[in-house]
Amino acid sequence: MRPIRYRLTLMMMILIGLSMLGAGMAMANVFKDSHIDLQEENMRREINLIQAMMDFPELTGEEAVSYYTDKSKQLRTLADARLTFISKDGVVIGDSESDPSRMDNHLSREEIIQAKAEGMGSIIRYSSTIGEDMIYVALPVKEDGFDGFIRLSMSLKTVDQGVRQGWTVMGGGLIILFVIAAFVSYRVAASMTSPLEKITSVARRITKRDYDARVQLNRKDEIGQLSLAINAMADSLQTQLKTIRDNEDLLQSVLNNMTGGILLLSYDGNIVLINRAAEEMLGIKADHVIGKSYRELRQHYELTKLIEQGLEHRNQIHEERSLYFPVESIVRLDGVAMVQDDGAYRGMLFLLQDVTDIRRLERMRSEFVANVSHELKTPLAAVKGFAETLLGGVQDEKTSRSFLQIIYDESERLNRLIRDILELSKIESKRIAMEYSPIHLSTFFESLMELMQPAADHKKIGLQIQVPEELFMEGDEDKLRQIFTNLLSNAINYTQEGGRVQLTVREIHMIDHGEAVEFIVKDSGIGIPKKDLPRIFERFYRVNKSRSRSSGGTGLGLSIVKHLVDLHHGSIRVESELGMGSSFIIEIPLLQEND
Repeated sequence: MRPIRYRLTLMMMILIGLSMLGAGMAMANVFKDSHIDLQEENMRREINLIQAMMDFPELTGEEAVSYYTDKSKQLRTLADARLTFISKDGVVIGDSESDPSRMDNHLSREEIIQAKAEGMGSIIRYSSTIGEDMIYVALPVKEDGFDGFIRLSMSLKTVDQGVRQGWTVMGGGLIILFVIAAFVSYRVAASMTSPLEKITSVARRITKRDYDARVQLNRKDEIGQLSLAINAMADSLQTQLKTIRDNEDLLQSVLNNMTGGILLLSYDGNIVLINRAAEEMLGIKADHVIGKSYRELRQHYELTKLIEQGLEHRNQIHEERSLYFPVESIVRLDGVAMVQDDGAYRGMLFLLQDVTDIRRLERMRSEFVANVSHELKTPLAAVKGFAETLLGGVQDEKTSRSFLQIIYDESERLNRLIRDILELSKIESKRIAMEYSPIHLSTFFESLMELMQPAADHKKIGLQIQVPEELFMEGDEDKLRQIFTNLLSNAINYTQEGGRVQLTVREIHMIDHGEAVEFIVKDSGIGIPKKDLPRIFERFYRVNKSRSRSSGGTGLGLSIVKHLVDLHHGSIRVESELGMGSSFIIEIPLLQEND
């Protein structure tokens, strides 16, 4: 905007100057040469003064241009002349009137050549920038941060006006009028161009994404309306950008917190987007695969084949595949083609869901139903068979009573089985409430041993108990009674006549839960084969099926024990040697935390 301002000012000054030209022409010529010499001397002194006043820091490139341009504009008023800084290689690095980047190399200018040779250079020539004959004075300057030339230039027309002002009152009045007119014209031009400069500056800041920039003008004219429009545009852009960023943050949060994996591929098979869940499922990092081909997932061969089919045929995919990296899992892959409203194909979107636990639960459910059906079928078949025999007519009373006893025993077995199934179902569905209270363990186990003693006496099995008299713990007394009733009953049932069953209780320290109580139920029974140890807590799993059924077991006792121990935040493990007996070790925290 500055050249426009100067052109407007110059046009008004030229009109005034032409009116003064006739009156001052003659006398100006007489004293022109002497005044020019005096002006050159003044300009030389001003250059020396500028050199003495200025700092010359060591700057290069854009920083140097910015610094010396600002300095030239600041000192322009002091020197009352155009000020130019020129490096020793002729490149203009600062000018009070023009953009240095648009100015030619000045090394061939006559004043520069003369200054380099004689220590000072001066010349009068026509300036294409100003449109006037100018007097140029240049001095070489060598400082720590600057090595080049400082040049001042003044219009000869100003010199002529100065000559006329000194000689005649008329000339002086005309010059004053000329100066006032120049000032007024400059102010008029400035009032027109300065707001436009501000608006242009703000517009440039907005294009550089500085959406906080605003035009600070309080005008009612068209320029004021333009500034208001620029500010409204910036407000709109800022609001839209905030909305876009908020939506991006929301979308990223949704993607990162999805339990399902998202994999987005472009039409040429490059990975465009992958969320955190997909990274975990596939054992990859988004930074390593974004922008690359889906074939980078080569460790998942079956998955890449499905993706290849989807990209090739652009049809929906609903398949399950097993992955073996980073862990073995089953993943369901749902893929759809991404098509724009105009029908343009963008790529494929795949949803990955880890269904490993679902399939495992389905398999467990099927096995459970099969086991329950099998377990119910056996006693029902016995009850039905013996009932049919009785209905057919059995004359022997002793045989009839024997059949009725079998029917009664099998019905009791059915009752225990249904009760244990319901109990296990409640525990696994977490519909069982835990009621913690202080328990005196010595008293607790004494009462429990009274219940176990008749069964032990029947097989001549010795029951031994070692419980510290002063030991208390917090727990659900009914659930603990159920745990140890099952364990002691199993120990008695699987111990031969004349054997022994021992219960030992002591206080220990657990790493995870601090103070805890350790329970050891040890028997001298038949033991458990090593291959069966990992599975004894499974539902309906029996080590010796024929013996278990003859002892009246349902196959659910140890599974119930394991769940009840877990509800007490404890752990259970078994140590056994075939033919030498078994030891069940339970560790339960001394104090319970309410869930």
